[in-house]
Amino acid sequence: MKVLMKGNEAIAEAAIRAGCTLYFGYPITPQSEIPEYMSRRLPTIPGGAYIQAETEVSAINMVYGAACTGRRALTSSSSPGVSLMMEGMSYLAGAELPCVVVNIMRGGPGLGNINPEQADYFQAVKGGGHGSYRLMVLAPSSVQEMADLTVLGFDLADKYRNPVMLVAEGNLGQMMEPVEFQESYPDTCDKSSWSLTGAKGRKGHTITSIYLDADEMEEYIHKLWGKYTEMERTEVRFEEYHTEDAEVVIVAYGIVSRVVRTVVESLRQEGIKAGLLRPITLWPFPKDIIRRHAEHAKFLLVCEMSMGQMVEDVMLAVGGARPVYFYGRSGGNVPGPAEIAAEVRKHL
Repeated sequence: MKVLMKGNEAIAEAAIRAGCTLYFGYPITPQSEIPEYMSRRLPTIPGGAYIQAETEVSAINMVYGAACTGRRALTSSSSPGVSLMMEGMSYLAGAELPCVVVNIMRGGPGLGNINPEQADYFQAVKGGGHGSYRLMVLAPSSVQEMADLTVLGFDLADKYRNPVMLVAEGNLGQMMEPVEFQESYPDTCDKSSWSLTGAKGRKGHTITSIYLDADEMEEYIHKLWGKYTEMERTEVRFEEYHTEDAEVVIVAYGIVSRVVRTVVESLRQEGIKAGLLRPITLWPFPKDIIRRHAEHAKFLLVCEMSMGQMVEDVMLAVGGARPVYFYGRSGGNVPGPAEIAAEVRKHL
């Protein structure tokens, strides 16, 4: 049965049905519906607990402690709040602890405003914290995907013992659409080999990210990088729309991809063979499919709600084989179909 929900609420409900029993966070617009929803639901669930931390710094470190026990834990925030979590994100990745972090992106830099943006792309996919680590980054484009990718995020976090970040724009978090849930989602990951649940009757476990010897630290980083390489090999996700014969490939994610889908349809009515490529995993990035499209497209156009961030990864994927152009809006402005279509015509 489908229910009408806000994107933020869909994330919270999906997390609970996926076995998340612990939430730590701090309210900030435009994601405050997530902690509000969790504060109502988690106390009614066996083993469930909701804690409003005093800061986002506290919240991410509470997630660290909870993840050490093998429990599924969630935190969420918006752009400046996620910035405060970056040290903790590095610690989580360094200690190989699974969790899901949600960023409902707003305008910046600084305090910016509460309007939607996509300018946290660099922070998410390049690693806003210190050291050599990666986050898997998922980008939904609908309320249904807000739910589905939250469940997937927990499964991937457990599979690779790594934090997963879900990024969505403020308007996607606030908008309401029909969404369908399963009654529950299976959590079959065995964490007994590493989780801290008490060592009675077995050898104790140690969770750490400190290795004082240089060679030992390097060996550990290579171990982490082997895991990230496997993610790149097996976990790339994307959606294509009318790309099979596209002479113009428009690359967009999140809410902008919905606008671009309309653009593709209108351009095709004009006889312009346009197509949409939507990355669902912002990392690992779908560079191979972009490279293949560059073999037949006249050019690629990247549309973002920023001054241009994902466009750099598209350029790296194309490697100079075809022109890559950029069109973006910022400050909370969403690019409209007419202006994107005009940009395509200009380059044609």
